[in-house]
Amino acid sequence: MSRYRRYDGGDPLAPPVDIAEALDAIGQDVMAGYSPERAMREFLRRGGEDQAGLDDLGRRVAERRRELLQQHNLDGTLAEVRELLEKAVLEERKQLARDALMDDADRAFREMRMQNLPDSPAAAVTELGDYDWQSSEAREAFEQIKDLLGRELLDQRFAGMKQAMEGATEADREAISEMLSDLNDLLEKHGRNEDTPEDFQEFMGKHGQHFPEDPQDIDELLDALAQRSAAAQRMLNSMTPEQRAELMELSAQAFGSPALMDQLDRLDQNLMGLRPGEDWGGSEQFGGGEGLGLGDGTGVLQDLADLDALADQIAQSYGGARLDDIDLDRLARQLGNEAAVDARKLRELEQALRDSGAMERGFDGELRLTPKAMRQLGKALLRDVAQRMSGRQGQRELRQAGAAGDLSGATRPREFGDTEPWDLPQTILNGVLRRAGQPGGPLLTIDDVDVAETEARTQAAVALCVDTSFSMAMDGRWVPMKQTALALHTLIGSRFRGDDLELIGFGRHAQTMRIEELTALDARWAKGTNLHHALLLANRHFRRHPNAQPVLLIVTDGEPTSHLESSGEVFFNYPPHPMTISLAVRELDNARRLGAQTTFFRLGEDPGLARFIESMARRVDGSVIAPESGDLGAAVVGSYLGSRSGGRSSGGGPGSYGDFFGSRGFWVG
Repeated sequence: MSRYRRYDGGDPLAPPVDIAEALDAIGQDVMAGYSPERAMREFLRRGGEDQAGLDDLGRRVAERRRELLQQHNLDGTLAEVRELLEKAVLEERKQLARDALMDDADRAFREMRMQNLPDSPAAAVTELGDYDWQSSEAREAFEQIKDLLGRELLDQRFAGMKQAMEGATEADREAISEMLSDLNDLLEKHGRNEDTPEDFQEFMGKHGQHFPEDPQDIDELLDALAQRSAAAQRMLNSMTPEQRAELMELSAQAFGSPALMDQLDRLDQNLMGLRPGEDWGGSEQFGGGEGLGLGDGTGVLQDLADLDALADQIAQSYGGARLDDIDLDRLARQLGNEAAVDARKLRELEQALRDSGAMERGFDGELRLTPKAMRQLGKALLRDVAQRMSGRQGQRELRQAGAAGDLSGATRPREFGDTEPWDLPQTILNGVLRRAGQPGGPLLTIDDVDVAETEARTQAAVALCVDTSFSMAMDGRWVPMKQTALALHTLIGSRFRGDDLELIGFGRHAQTMRIEELTALDARWAKGTNLHHALLLANRHFRRHPNAQPVLLIVTDGEPTSHLESSGEVFFNYPPHPMTISLAVRELDNARRLGAQTTFFRLGEDPGLARFIESMARRVDGSVIAPESGDLGAAVVGSYLGSRSGGRSSGGGPGSYGDFFGSRGFWVG
């Protein structure tokens, strides 16, 4: 059997989700110290430029919940009973006043009975249960009370029953009584594990018109009934003790007999036993002016339960949480199709991130960025660096002929930052082959371009030493430092493959690091800036590449305060100890003897640091740059390119880049 419903999936012609923005944001958070899993969760919470996030959905759920509580109160059925009771009493008094044939004593007794009714509507209804009404209008109003109570009590357990039973005959009521009896028999049989699928089918064949949810088996029937019954119980729990007592007393008058309430009590007990996991004990604080009847109130309590479940699903605060957990049908029912479309897009985005190859599970089960994601992030950072270096977006610098080296005869696809000449025959062939599968496309695209590979004329051994002391994180330089390292790593890996880059982080001690380790490094509360140890590792790197040009790049925001002793222990002292300074200077001299071109990148405005760095740079004929944190990447990449092309960058004043923006074979694409 085919089923159809209104399409609610958003724009069917919308393009697939774009994960580029998400990957960029995730990469930035990873560099700031988040795990990839947390970074992905944070992006899904915030959302993107054109994408609502989980926080927005959670806010809308909370607003809807608050709106329901502030709009309604639970006095609706009691108010209706009170109104019908007042109408019945008034009509009876009118009839007594105009009935001239009535015995005076009987009239007086009846009027006294009407006048001395209890203030409680429930007690008054009970008091009048056996009253012989003289007014037909009064009798009708009083019968409406019994009918209302019966329909409301049924509507609490079976949505829509209040309307369905309006104007019901005695035969209709007997049919409902039979349905309740059969239902309880079926549930009790199920509780004893004695029921069969045929029992369920027989029941639905006989009473299915009362279950618009169209359950397909007894478990679906139980779920629907238990959720509604639990909401009815929570509604009673939410009432004041006086309201609850009134309704309990009135319930015995439903349809003029306590039999209905007995069947419903039996149903509630069966459901509580079969579905104990439902919330049977909760309550809410309503404070609005719109009264709710028992059925409508139960519906609102179900809505509140739906909203609470959605809030938990959207919060994703439990182990193993996935966006697949969000019930889109429930979300659409409570907040509209637009909210469901937003949630579906987030779900697709989460799945796309997991399927894109950008993240993977390690042996320890932790999610981490893949090399592919690191390359994508590095290219984005390098593009930003290039724009900063060019001075304005889209500017291209001149490239000197022959700067890249001699042609090797091989070709490869063009990558960002390439300065090699295009291989025109291969490029045109690529375009022709692509158009064969995509008729009508452009003659050439950037993806068609192949470049001619060249042999590097010189190789460089590059040591990038980055300060990883806590002050870097404390002063907001942690992320720019990581971005700089990743941009330089990407440039060398894509443009200058013959060069060898060593990444060295130095805090209390120094260590060589893979780019994945550096970008995932958390800030540590460890005092010490061990430049001596960093230079030892840099010089070891230079010695391993005796035929390469050594390039030493040092990023720091503090003077050396620790060094490595001969025993391998770390010595720390603040202010800097003369021995610490002496050992750092000695290793810097060793780097100069190895031929290293040295550039210091001084972060911060500390005068003592400025004097120390200037004296160190003069000692080795090096350069000093004092960039803002946001320009650090451009400064380091520019210095490397200047050294790579054989030039020597000038020191300039604090904050200047000297001649780093001269011709150095770097093309801003």
